[in-house]
Amino acid sequence: MAKLVTGKRLILSLIFLLLKLSLAVKIPLSVPQAPTITKQPKEQVAFPFDEYFQIECEAKGNPEPVFSWTKDGKPFDISDAPVIPSNHSGTFKIPNEGHISHFQGKYRCFASNKLGVAVSEEVEFIVPSVPKFPKEKIEPLDIEEGDPIVLQCNPPKGLPPLHIYWMNIELEHIEQDKRVYMSQKGDLYFANVEEKDSRNDYCCFAAFPRLRTIVQKMPMKLTVNSLKHANDSSSSTEISTKANSIKQRKPRLLLPPPETGSESAVTILKGEALTLECFAEGLPTPEVEWTKLGGDLPKRSETKENHGNTLKIENISYRDKGNYRCTASNFLGSASHDFHVIVEEPPHWTKKPESGVYSMGTSGILLCQAEGEPQPTVTWKVNGLPIDKYPFAGDVVLPGEVSFSNIHPNHTAVYQCEATNVHGTILANANVDVLDIIPIIQTKDEENYATVIGYSAFLHCEYFASPRAVVTWQRMEEVQPLEGSRYHVHENGTLQIFEATEEDAGSYSCWVENAMGKTAVIANLDIRNATKLRVSPKNPRVPRSHMLELYCESECDLHLKQSLKLSWSKDGEAFETNGTEDGRIVIDGANLTISNVTLEDQGIYSCLAQTALDSMAEITEVTVLDVPDPPENLHLSERQNRSVRLSWRAGDDHNSNISEYIVEFEGNREEPGRWEELTRVQGQETTVLLGLAPYVRYQFRVTAVNEVGQSHPSQPSDHHETPPAAPDKNPQYIKVQASQPKEMIIKWEPLKSMEQNGPGLEYRVSWKPQGALVEWEEETVTNHTLRVMTPSVYAPYDVQIQAINQLGSGPEPQSVVLYSGEDYPDSAPVVHNVDVINSTLVKVTWSTIPKDRVHGHLKGYQVNWWKTKSLLDGTTQPKEVNILRFSGQRNYGMVPSLDAFSEFHLTVLAYNSKGAGPESEPYIFQTPEGVPEQPALLKVIKVDKDTATLSWERPMKLNGNLTQYLLQYQIINDTDEIGELNEINITTPSKSSWHLSNLNATTKYKFYLRACTSKGCGRPATEESVTLGEGSKGIRKISEGVNLTQKVHPVEVSEPGAEHIVRLMTKNWGDNDSIFQDVIETRGREYAGLYDDISTQGWFIGLMCAIALLTLVLLTVCFVKRNKGGKYSVKEKEDLHPDPEVQSAKDETFGEYSDSDEKPLKGSLRSLHRDMQPTESADSLVQYGEGDHGLFNEDGSFIGAYAGSKEKGSVESNGSSTATFPLRA
Repeated sequence: MAKLVTGKRLILSLIFLLLKLSLAVKIPLSVPQAPTITKQPKEQVAFPFDEYFQIECEAKGNPEPVFSWTKDGKPFDISDAPVIPSNHSGTFKIPNEGHISHFQGKYRCFASNKLGVAVSEEVEFIVPSVPKFPKEKIEPLDIEEGDPIVLQCNPPKGLPPLHIYWMNIELEHIEQDKRVYMSQKGDLYFANVEEKDSRNDYCCFAAFPRLRTIVQKMPMKLTVNSLKHANDSSSSTEISTKANSIKQRKPRLLLPPPETGSESAVTILKGEALTLECFAEGLPTPEVEWTKLGGDLPKRSETKENHGNTLKIENISYRDKGNYRCTASNFLGSASHDFHVIVEEPPHWTKKPESGVYSMGTSGILLCQAEGEPQPTVTWKVNGLPIDKYPFAGDVVLPGEVSFSNIHPNHTAVYQCEATNVHGTILANANVDVLDIIPIIQTKDEENYATVIGYSAFLHCEYFASPRAVVTWQRMEEVQPLEGSRYHVHENGTLQIFEATEEDAGSYSCWVENAMGKTAVIANLDIRNATKLRVSPKNPRVPRSHMLELYCESECDLHLKQSLKLSWSKDGEAFETNGTEDGRIVIDGANLTISNVTLEDQGIYSCLAQTALDSMAEITEVTVLDVPDPPENLHLSERQNRSVRLSWRAGDDHNSNISEYIVEFEGNREEPGRWEELTRVQGQETTVLLGLAPYVRYQFRVTAVNEVGQSHPSQPSDHHETPPAAPDKNPQYIKVQASQPKEMIIKWEPLKSMEQNGPGLEYRVSWKPQGALVEWEEETVTNHTLRVMTPSVYAPYDVQIQAINQLGSGPEPQSVVLYSGEDYPDSAPVVHNVDVINSTLVKVTWSTIPKDRVHGHLKGYQVNWWKTKSLLDGTTQPKEVNILRFSGQRNYGMVPSLDAFSEFHLTVLAYNSKGAGPESEPYIFQTPEGVPEQPALLKVIKVDKDTATLSWERPMKLNGNLTQYLLQYQIINDTDEIGELNEINITTPSKSSWHLSNLNATTKYKFYLRACTSKGCGRPATEESVTLGEGSKGIRKISEGVNLTQKVHPVEVSEPGAEHIVRLMTKNWGDNDSIFQDVIETRGREYAGLYDDISTQGWFIGLMCAIALLTLVLLTVCFVKRNKGGKYSVKEKEDLHPDPEVQSAKDETFGEYSDSDEKPLKGSLRSLHRDMQPTESADSLVQYGEGDHGLFNEDGSFIGAYAGSKEKGSVESNGSSTATFPLRA
């Protein structure tokens, strides 16, 4: 026995050695070889809608093969048949010209040359017929209710698959259930018919999808006769009883047909789907169950289809064979059928014979093994003929092998192995080629290769040799073959150099040698630098909804730059070239941008750089941060009256550690459904002991917090109700209000719902005079206010408030001191003196009133004053009271913003929270003279080459007796330098104009005019003008306005090329003069001179009309702007040529409009100029009024002293209540 086992091992070893010696390699076509089929024919179906049908067969060999065909085992000459052959192959086309049924059959292709014949597999060409139902007359079917019936379809034969449908003439499916079933053959079975089954349009439709054809059987009529009408004379009860007794029956199988008996055999091929069907008639309708005898039904079996009437097993295997039973039953009995399932299989290869190249004198073996059920029969053929007819078939021929010894050229042939059983035939070709030739190197000589440092280099040397050859590689400059672990020569001759370095660059030679000779080729190797990558940022952490930008920085060899390609992938799945279709992920070369990052964007992102020689990938892990998931599984434990323990399970933190938990509760009786924060817990904790208030039905929820934000709240916990208790605290923020003397309206902040601790909350209010040894008076109330009348005005009381409920009182209350209601002061101060500080400021002193006459809390003193007359002209003034309050206990105050040179009356009164007391007796005082305001108007009414005439109007407020005018002027030509300031004192106050002489010609001047009293001079009015040149005529004022029809003589031009520009400027409405004024400037430009009588020229008249129209438009715009408080750019010249004395004055600029003059409204307080004389007051109002700070603007302007109510008889006007009081800086 041991010797037998050893012998078998030796035989197997010998077989493997022989297989190794037979070179299963690709023979170059340049070498003689037997044919090899490269493309097998395939089964064809001649669909009527195809243009032609192509049956393919291609083969290679040397000499070139010749093709032939057989049809149904007989020779088929494609050159004689009406087909279209192809050149250089066996393929041919069958044109679809209508009648092609004679082409139906089984075809086999043969490719032959002088060395052998290769045979293809046999394929079938199917010409399907058009399926049709036979024309027949179907008799109507009559049946009694409750009986079974079968409507037969008998579909026509056609190309599978076949689908059967039962429908009515309206193409509505016939409803199927456990009572009505369509078999696999298409017949419609009724276990028992009902009256509703009656219809005359039962139609069977057969669909052949591969043929795109549906055919219909003629409609069938089925009439179900109801037992209710069987005997009209019988009662319905008798009919029903009779029907039940007659029609009810036990099951009887209709499928399988009764003639098959109680059992049948079913043969199924492995891998196909097995469908067994059972259907029984009976009443009541039987139920069908399936079992496998001796075992369980396969897990992949399906019995729910078709209401249990079928058993379906997909992908059948050998272990599914056996006996299956279907049982149909109702309460009257049962019927069953056994199916003996046999699983068989067509042949398939377990070992196909392989082609080989042999050298003479060697041995060889061909193996062929196949399996199937039944076991296939294996036979051999040589060149398409039985092997026993070939004289050089082999030394040993067995069903599973053919072996050779001492092979010679006559053994060259194509061997066919064929395996057959009842389910089909398979065929395999194996070429035996006997060759002895010098090695043939198929790789081109001087081939160039390249690799990168650190990668393997592959130098190819593909060859064919018989007998076997030896391959060696060496450097061109070296004699010895390459040796070492870094070099490996593969069986196909390729040289692999591991981990290439720069030193490996150069030329190599490949030598292939066998017994017949040797040959060689040269290969050249270049070494490139490896590609490098860096992805940034590295492992970023990105909050959800933010934007993520990844950048892939690459560096590669210059020779590989053109082939460099970058691509991105996530978790191994590559992105599209430009990103996603929705544009949320955008890829722009090395940049990857993700907008609105989601949790699904988390993962490993890889940038892949690929060149012609290498590839490099760099990864970065993207972590997406998000708010945590809500905590889960809230649980209450350790329940106590004033505490409970809350526990929970943390949700997913989404890559950001939870920093804390917010515990909220709901239970406020006044605001149900409102959640309030109770406490916060550190993120590592998931339990907390909560302190609770009495008399609350608590429910809790928890919110998790991390660096991204807060989670959604958790689901609420169970309820926990605490019992009531007495209050823990008393009301706070106790205060008093009073609307009348001696009254105390006591108010306090009520306890919140969570502080009441129980039902029936009330407040016990106690009070007594402060420090008095008397009993407390008290009253209990339910609201949070109490009105108490006291015997004294503004008397202090000790007040206590205690919270009580049905379970008791709160803690001992603390006393607070409250005062009873105030009354008006009943005493008036006495004004001692009014000290005049300057013309607009006085200091008032008075005596304070006794404390017991205040009748409340003294808030301060109020000074009232009003102007009675002007000392300039003795004009009396209507009474308009101004008010200024001084807070606190004081006896003096400063009263500002008075009119100079006027008489005033002044009173003082005290006030408390209730209001003001009686006034003192009026005190009369007078203010001295002050400096005047600036002149209301200054204008140049006439100008000549060395003279100018100025006109002006008196100031609006003289503030005293006018003594003189001070006129100043200086040169202000368009340079940064200004001329010397000249002064003229005009001592006649009634003077309203002045003529200046000895001025320079063609010179720009600025004029300043001030009005003066004995106290000094006020702010100046300013104007600018330019004197004329030599030979020019003077400009006079035009009182009548501009008359465009009047003849105007041209101005004499002093120098050639001068330009004369007429500008119209707006003017203050100070007198009855025209609002227009001509201004002519002479500027030295190279223009032509003006001629006499130019006004007679038509173009000049048109120009004047246009100027007049434009001027009217400008005046309208200016007027609107002025009314809106608009400002115009008039500061350039003032900034360049400042007033030598008053730098801040807002003067008019010659020829331009300005509304910057400070002109107080009638009745307003006179403005104090910031550069007033030293005798004027420069005090801030802050030291005058010490009342509410709201009396002053942010800039210190006085606004509140006159905001009080007017006395009766005062005249309403735009008075001091709206005037501002500019202070000196």
